[in-house]
Amino acid sequence: MSIEVAHPQSTVVVIDDDPAVRETLGSLVRSVGLHAELFGHVREFLAGGRPEGPACLVLDVRLPGRSGLEFQRDLAADNMHIPIIFITGHGDIPMTVRAMRDGAIEFLTKPFRDQDLLDAIQLGLERDRIRLDDEKSLTELRIRFESLGQREREVMALVVAGRANKQTAYELGVSEITVKVHRGQVMKKMKAASLPELARMADRLKIGLDRSHDLTIGNTEA
Repeated sequence: MSIEVAHPQSTVVVIDDDPAVRETLGSLVRSVGLHAELFGHVREFLAGGRPEGPACLVLDVRLPGRSGLEFQRDLAADNMHIPIIFITGHGDIPMTVRAMRDGAIEFLTKPFRDQDLLDAIQLGLERDRIRLDDEKSLTELRIRFESLGQREREVMALVVAGRANKQTAYELGVSEITVKVHRGQVMKKMKAASLPELARMADRLKIGLDRSHDLTIGNTEA
């Protein structure tokens, strides 16, 4: 299964209360052809919201009000996904461990090499691009699944659970020919080229059977 996804431009968000540092980092980011958004405070970033396409956040640890580490926790709590690269002039081991444990891409202590930051940015953007691709392909799968009728959903759940057409017909109380027709429609609507591919789709959608053989659909949030 392959769903092509087109993304808007990649964006590097810089939050640092030092104007000189912001401009220096912005110039560095633009020098490699990336779009930069510069903010002096997290409030300014939150007012505009997360960029639409692939993005990463270059975040100073020490900021007015809530620290960069606290903001990292806030973003996780709000389910706002954006890879974070911390920069600081006053780093220590416990601070680094906390940031990396909570999912930071990198923790750079000033002065750092431009290339180290650029490498971390590329890693962050690639991870975010993969996450966005996964979210969008999952949304497409949900749309396909929602196009199925109730009986088609039941047939799909039984088929991916390993039931043969004859077994599926018996459990649903229909003819084997009816099952074959519904199975063909399921494969067509889900755009599955094979049964293993359909099974992978069902796994992503968390579709299965409970102990009474009733259809269950799990939480499919990415």
